[in-house]
Amino acid sequence: MKKRERYLIVLMTLAAILTAAISTLCGPTGILLCGRDFFAWSPLLELRVLRTATGFFVGAALAVAGCVLQTILRNPLAEPYILGVSSGASVGAAVVMAAGLSISHPFLLPLGSFGTALLAVLLILGIARGAGGLDIPQNLILTGIVTGSILSSLLMLVITFSRTYTIRSLTWWLLGNLQCVSWQLLILCAAPIVLGIIYLIIESRTLNALLLGAENAHGLGVNTRTGIPLLICAATLITACAVALSGIIGFAGLIVPHILRHRVGANHRSLLPMSALGGGIFLMVCDTLGRTLLPPHEIPVGVITALTGGPFFLYLLKPRRHCRK
Repeated sequence: MKKRERYLIVLMTLAAILTAAISTLCGPTGILLCGRDFFAWSPLLELRVLRTATGFFVGAALAVAGCVLQTILRNPLAEPYILGVSSGASVGAAVVMAAGLSISHPFLLPLGSFGTALLAVLLILGIARGAGGLDIPQNLILTGIVTGSILSSLLMLVITFSRTYTIRSLTWWLLGNLQCVSWQLLILCAAPIVLGIIYLIIESRTLNALLLGAENAHGLGVNTRTGIPLLICAATLITACAVALSGIIGFAGLIVPHILRHRVGANHRSLLPMSALGGGIFLMVCDTLGRTLLPPHEIPVGVITALTGGPFFLYLLKPRRHCRK
């Protein structure tokens, strides 16, 4: 890792700490301006710290997963939300929540998310491969969109048959909600996210080789038969844990890797840590905006990221249309 890249990582780490502090202190009832003693506002502080930590881990997971999927599939539009991975994870999490198991057995939430997300990934890759191969970007994107729509329909079916008092919480969760219910759930989901990101950083050389394509990577000594599935499983795992924490939040895995790849290059040894930090910063900023733009109303963070990511997605498509012409 070059000296400049180390400097940027340190700089982004400081930026993440500063953003977390601002996100914790800002809100409709701003802690610094409340004029109360510590015991009066400490519960509010704890909730905000929990929310800020959730935003950082979720943003980091989605950004890293998006970066890895874009590299493996060699598709600049690959992202957990667009490919339907997030929708697959949400089905498993919604079933656990609707059954009332998320409180008594919180470990089932990330487990259910990972199971259905992995099935969704295998289904999407299988269909895209049969429709002409993974090298054609349109095949993968269209397959992901269609599969995501089917999974979203299943999700609506789960909500339809849920109990009345769980429908509101499920609906708010699906819009993107960073207010984690407990530190226990955060730890259960954050631990696999951290381990998954560390594993992906360790496999940076494999990801760098995959930039040349699977065949060329195999020629460079990469065991693509086992390496690629393990990388996809790791990306799916951290996405599923992020969805279990916050619901469906789109485009975080699309915006952050693209911006950083143009700034620091495609070396995953530095790109992945910076994507994790950048994703965390991005989501904390979006959540802060959602809490402070229209007080006392709160805009779900998923709405903020969609309003930001939608135009960015169209921007990425624009050069492709010109190329065809």
